[in-house]
Amino acid sequence: MKYLFLQYPKCSTCQKAKKWLNENNIDYEERHIVEKNPNASELKTWISQSGLPIKKFFNTSGNLYKEMNLKDKLTNMSEEEQIQLLSTNGMLVKRPILVGEDKVLVGFKLEQWSEII
Repeated sequence: MKYLFLQYPKCSTCQKAKKWLNENNIDYEERHIVEKNPNASELKTWISQSGLPIKKFFNTSGNLYKEMNLKDKLTNMSEEEQIQLLSTNGMLVKRPILVGEDKVLVGFKLEQWSEII
């Protein structure tokens, strides 16, 4: 099975995840999350498949998130509005994201990835 690996090359967590994928011979297609940001339809599907709340898809430690004061603004936005916002800029999206046929992993946690993949 081939996974879709969304990442930002300068992100150290993404680099660790990519190294782990390579070391474990996991077949994946790489996608630069900023150059080809996930669209609203993809995000909606992935959020549903992941079983995670939409907040987990936001890069809460990113500068853009902080500059836009999203911590406060997100509570007043519908899920649809949040998805639309995420689809506007890859720097708002938590990374890396690994998408499989029936699973979506957000962020790199070695134990979780080792168990699920």
